[in-house]
Amino acid sequence: MKADGGTLALLAGYFALMSLLAFGGGYAAVPDMHRLAVEVMHWMSDRQFADMFAIAQVTPGPNIMIVTLIGYHVAGLPGAVVTTLAMCGPSCVVAYFVSKIWQRFKEARWRVAIQAGLAPIAIGLFGATAIVITRASAQNWVALAVTVVTAAVTYKLRLNPLWIFAAAALLGLFGAI
Repeated sequence: MKADGGTLALLAGYFALMSLLAFGGGYAAVPDMHRLAVEVMHWMSDRQFADMFAIAQVTPGPNIMIVTLIGYHVAGLPGAVVTTLAMCGPSCVVAYFVSKIWQRFKEARWRVAIQAGLAPIAIGLFGATAIVITRASAQNWVALAVTVVTAAVTYKLRLNPLWIFAAAALLGLFGAI
């Protein structure tokens, strides 16, 4: 796909909407990004999406950079810029204005109720992200086993994730994944 006005407008619209609905941060929108990019628009395969997610996680900077990679894949450099601005811009503007009001009512019952209600929503959306990424990346039994072992080791031993990345990289280097 090339970077025409229609494609860029489509990217801007979808990612701006995801930005506003991603309670708990950008990770909450990853299932919608996957649905859009893989299932609806067919811009990429499950494997490509999982690879982009992995690359976004190991790059320095904000870990929601998957939006930049999706935009680049779809429409080159203009697509990367549009998706990044669309994903970051609207939520930043809303957060700026809401934060002024939010601080004014820090003791209000309704604020406490909203915060208590949003926490389980954010956790659920993170869980959905984990499921989507696991399904997209588990292309064979070895990859699925690495995913399960990684989750178990991370949960039980609290190892630095860099050790887990290194082990997975070695498995990939030797063609096991």
